[in-house]
Amino acid sequence: MNTAHPGVSVIIPVFNAERHLASTVASAVRQNPGPLEIIIVDDGSTDGSAAIAARCPGPVRYLFQPNAGPPAARNAGLRLARGELIAFLDADDLWSEDRLEVQLGVLAQHPDADLAAGRFQWVRDAALPGEPPRLIPLANPRYPLSLGTALIRRHLFKTVGGLDESLWYNDDVDWYLRARELGVSMVLHEDVVLWYRRHQGNITNDVARGRGFYLTALKKSLDRRRARPDLRAVPLPGWEDFTGQAWPR
Repeated sequence: MNTAHPGVSVIIPVFNAERHLASTVASAVRQNPGPLEIIIVDDGSTDGSAAIAARCPGPVRYLFQPNAGPPAARNAGLRLARGELIAFLDADDLWSEDRLEVQLGVLAQHPDADLAAGRFQWVRDAALPGEPPRLIPLANPRYPLSLGTALIRRHLFKTVGGLDESLWYNDDVDWYLRARELGVSMVLHEDVVLWYRRHQGNITNDVARGRGFYLTALKKSLDRRRARPDLRAVPLPGWEDFTGQAWPR
């Protein structure tokens, strides 16, 4: 790691991701500057994920826990993290080659911001098992309310809290809503920092369940606003409210 930069802890929740895990970890290891640590939280996998994690090079730490869902795995990683900055990486996604360099630069340019968020690109991986990733872009890059595209100052989790473990999906939407309610300063930049691999095992394929968790996150936000007179007049935010700037065109 380049010691001129604050340490970055990368948290990777894993559940039965033996096909993708090695290349996912490699995309974090090859960053320049490299991360301080890569924390793999195995959320009860029953496949070969543990063996693959043991073979991964770089500053990898491994933790196994009984299956409790992605937000519980992320929270477990947060409790272990030592870096001043936190990044999350799902076990089937990939970072762009200059992800950390770009986002460290964005935070350096905006020292008052607690979070920098870039764009993600949906891709299909055409590689056969055992081959390096061969990515085919799908649609245009997007700005999601996703922890996977963000580099976050660690102290922010003391302010906002961790992930809501009752929301197995859209826990990041809930976290962003809580951050917005607290007036957290965020910076949006146009660089693609995440390659989101689409495949049959994506948790997001369960659209009905995802919508249910999304509505639950919105309802939790409404309940908090109703309980606090200072928030009652604040509407549910769009991206421009999170970032202080209009949606890029």
